[in-house]
Amino acid sequence: MIPTSFEYSRAKSVGEAIKMLSDHGAQALAGGHSLLPAMKLRLNQPERLVDIGRIPELKYIRREGGKLMIGAATTHHEIASSAEVKAAIPMLAAGAGHIGDPAVRNKGTIGGSLAHADPAADWPAMMLAVKARIQLTNDKGSYTVAADDFFIGFYMTALKEGELITEIQIPIPEGDYRSAYAKFEQPASRFAIVGCAAMAKVSGGNFSDVRIGFTGVADAAFRDSGLEGMLNGQPATAATIDAAVANAAAGAELLEDHYASAKYRAHLARVYAKRALMALL
Repeated sequence: MIPTSFEYSRAKSVGEAIKMLSDHGAQALAGGHSLLPAMKLRLNQPERLVDIGRIPELKYIRREGGKLMIGAATTHHEIASSAEVKAAIPMLAAGAGHIGDPAVRNKGTIGGSLAHADPAADWPAMMLAVKARIQLTNDKGSYTVAADDFFIGFYMTALKEGELITEIQIPIPEGDYRSAYAKFEQPASRFAIVGCAAMAKVSGGNFSDVRIGFTGVADAAFRDSGLEGMLNGQPATAATIDAAVANAAAGAELLEDHYASAKYRAHLARVYAKRALMALL
């Protein structure tokens, strides 16, 4: 299929993009690997596309004030291959390297993925685990939203009409923090049927500040506070993990589709939570 007719504009700056997005029916286009397939299926029919993928001020990775700052138009490949990311939080580089295929990684962007908020996307789980803040910009200025508050439903986020994601801000942990992302992927798209991102401090033989993000399990990515509570303050051992993951994703309203039943997703949540947590040991 081909999409319905639309106008195309290329923005040269964030300010210009915001101005263009104020038009009724306008939508931002970054890498296009989420938006264009939806347009071809007529699931999304914008009247105007505003191309932000070549705005220089949206493409960067840098450390600043104890944080890792990533521009929204930075590609998955750029994150996967970044020495800065690998040194600060290796999970992010490793996770980015398993998104889609080389074509997707070289064109798809972190900001586009977060804005699209596919319930099976990889970035949302990782953003929850690292306590990222997502910077949104509109015609009045910029503000940040915690990842915990950004993903609010099925393809729904805190991003408002006329706004752009411009930056992702990730605190760089100090001390013996460890992180890992594990997923059971759909073999063609490599989206996560179930994905789990885990981050925790391991000190004195115990877990603390445990953060666990799930994707693919429910209609939006979420933090598993119940599982986190069962691990915080407990010995960092395989036995602790075995006991805790029996309750992984407990209480979540599980997705059910042609890839996996709700029962199978519950099983996968336990399996992949264990794999991510065991990687921390």
